[in-house]
Parts: sequence; structure tokens; C-alpha cells
Amino acid sequence: MSNVLSVPAASPAAAVAHFAARLSFETDVSDVHADLTASVPGVVVVDSRGIEAWQQGHVPGALHLPTREIAARAAREIPAGATVVAYCWGPGCNGATRAALEFARLGYPVKEMIGGFEYWSREGLPVQTALGIQSSAPDPLTAPIGAPTCAC
Repeated sequence: MSNVLSVPAASPAAAVAHFAARLSFETDVSDVHADLTASVPGVVVVDSRGIEAWQQGHVPGALHLPTREIAARAAREIPAGATVVAYCWGPGCNGATRAALEFARLGYPVKEMIGGFEYWSREGLPVQTALGIQSSAPDPLTAPIGAPTCAC
């Protein structure tokens, strides 16, 4: 008896609907980095963590907007029509999900950056700190060594 097949796979049509829906809610650190590097208009990356976490390091170009401040500040700081990409610490934290929910409640198109700041930094992407922009070597368990992306 197969553990994988103990519950049959969804039909192709159901799988298309499911995976397309997931991609409409989520993006990954590689795609966010590519858009920030290319200065793609209409994308605003938001770090929803507290000030201590922000000061420890954050995505260069991100806007610091802790979840508890979104309702009060979003209209002033997020351009109309922009798509918000929310992130928090990482996969063990649902802070980005809470932030994305707040933006959605306010009427913003929004995606969650899966992996959060943890995978941003583990993949060796640039991190803004008080000392400037720094990068570390990619973790070989999360990103290819010597290649700009996983090419997926």
C-alpha cells in the first residue's frame, strides 16, 4: 500500500485551480529580489516585524510597517494601486500572514513572501543593517552555490 497514494491525487483541473490560487497569494524571496533589483513599479515590499527585528536587518528597499500600524499608516505610505508583498521572520512565524490579512481588509492586492526574512538571508541575498548592505554565502540547503537562482 502506498502512503503517497492512500489519498488519490486531485484531478488535473482541481490541481490547476489549487496551485494557481496558491501563486496568487504567495511569492518567494527569489522573485521578490528580482523585482526589487529591476525596480519593478507597483510592488511595495513590507516588513511587518517590530523595530528591534527591523534594526537587526531587513530587505533593502522594504518599507517598515509593523502589523499593528498597518491600518493607521497604509493609506499614507502605500501608493494607490500597488501590490503589497508582506514578510516577517520565516516559515515558523505567521506574522506575514497577519500583515497580509490587514492589507487585504484595507483593499490592497497582497502577497505573502514565503520563507520570510529567514530565507531571504539564508539564500545569501543582500540585507540592510546599520552597517550598510551586507550579504553572506548562501546556505547550500536553501540555494545553489555559485548560481543566482535555483532556476525553477
